[in-house]
Amino acid sequence: MVIYGINPVFEAVRAGRVRRIRVGPRADKRVEEVLAAARSHGVAIDRTDAHALDRAARGGVHQGIVAELEPPGDYSIRDLVAGASPHPPLIVVLDGVEDPHNLGAVIRTVDAAGAHGIVRQERRAAALDGIAAKASAGALAYVRIVTVVNIARALEELKEAGVWTVGFAGDASDSYDDVDFTLPTALVAGAEGEGLRRLTRERCDRLVRIPMYGAVSSLNVSVAVGVALFEAARQRRITSSKI
Repeated sequence: MVIYGINPVFEAVRAGRVRRIRVGPRADKRVEEVLAAARSHGVAIDRTDAHALDRAARGGVHQGIVAELEPPGDYSIRDLVAGASPHPPLIVVLDGVEDPHNLGAVIRTVDAAGAHGIVRQERRAAALDGIAAKASAGALAYVRIVTVVNIARALEELKEAGVWTVGFAGDASDSYDDVDFTLPTALVAGAEGEGLRRLTRERCDRLVRIPMYGAVSSLNVSVAVGVALFEAARQRRITSSKI
């Protein structure tokens, strides 16, 4: 996997995920700070030219630095659920989100809200590469991501593990803030336009919507996930303060 940009590479270095860094001949102060961190972690550093960086980043805005990562951890749904302990799991399931900017924004929000990971499908899904990494502002280095063959089967596995599955649908009758997010919960979000696929909807324990008060009828998927995750964080913070 190749990522690029100062913040994503720096966070990946801090997380111990970087195998090799390629950097341009004229590194500015911020890039040199990343290189200093990389040297302290024993990361190999190659000097190269701007054209080579452009090719490695496939035309992305690399800010003069590109990194090759170690393969991501091979996590399972069981790992996400167990890794949440002693807290109830809070997981995001993405059903067909193909825009890497949206994927990166969701990853960033999952990290910021203290959720425990993401489940995504192998097909019809944005790649976990440079664009998503940059949009995540480095959070890709920290968030556990499970890639599955079948989302509907993954929802069944979550249920078997005691996790409630809550899907977002614009035509749902219940509001998202009616949900008790202090329980083990998986938020299930679909792609913009299409939304949740039929089998995914049918596997959800409950469907909810985010009420809309303006002229537009829906939110960007990453914004919708953020709204729900921070409502969950709010509920859990209140509950923990009463213990």
